[in-house]
Amino acid sequence: MYLFRKKDPNRPINTNIRIMHIINAIAIIVFAAGVLWKLMAWLFK
Repeated sequence: MYLFRKKDPNRPINTNIRIMHIINAIAIIVFAAGVLWKLMAWLFK
């Protein structure tokens, strides 16, 4: 499976993919924070 492969040391580092993953992680964190914010506002209102 792809998830359990070791990293290939000969493979070049792709900066664009690394930046894409960072932006995706930030987007997921901001979305989760927004959902929690709305949930707290709804529960404690």
